[in-house]
Amino acid sequence: MAYAQHITSEEIEKMEFATFSGQIQVIDKADSKFHEAIRYLSHQPMIGFDTETKPCFVPKVPRNRMAILQLSGEDRAFIFRLQQLGVPKKLAQLLSNPGVLKIGAAVHDDIRGLREYYDFNPASFVDLQKLTVDFGIEEKSVRKMAAIILNKRVSKSQQLSNWESSVLSEAQLKYAAIDAWIC
Repeated sequence: MAYAQHITSEEIEKMEFATFSGQIQVIDKADSKFHEAIRYLSHQPMIGFDTETKPCFVPKVPRNRMAILQLSGEDRAFIFRLQQLGVPKKLAQLLSNPGVLKIGAAVHDDIRGLREYYDFNPASFVDLQKLTVDFGIEEKSVRKMAAIILNKRVSKSQQLSNWESSVLSEAQLKYAAIDAWIC
């Protein structure tokens, strides 16, 4: 199948929004919900992978630490609150498991941020930005890759929101789930 190399914002605006109809669960401590999430994700052949960081708009101020990790199977998405949870050993083991493909975009930066919490050995990560080149796609953003490949529009309205907020909004949770799941 041939894909377009590029896509315009105008073309994307005409597309239907991508939606995630599965279950979204926030994980902020290593409790039974955490262990069930790890069990579910460990049995998936591939999972969508993304992270979010609270933006900093002040020049010359160091960027904030990564706030959340999003991992998604086909019908369940998990939002791990890293500043409360860290990266427990079981989560690090999942990220190091060569039997589970972790698919995302610009994964190198995400892995570096996660390793600030726990120094794990990443395994079986697929970077869509590198993979799509083989199909002639020159666009690098998740929004544009999703539009070209899936003919779906991904809203980025929550991308610059406060991911360190004590309570994440419904809009943030939906955005986070879609961003991992679409990969």
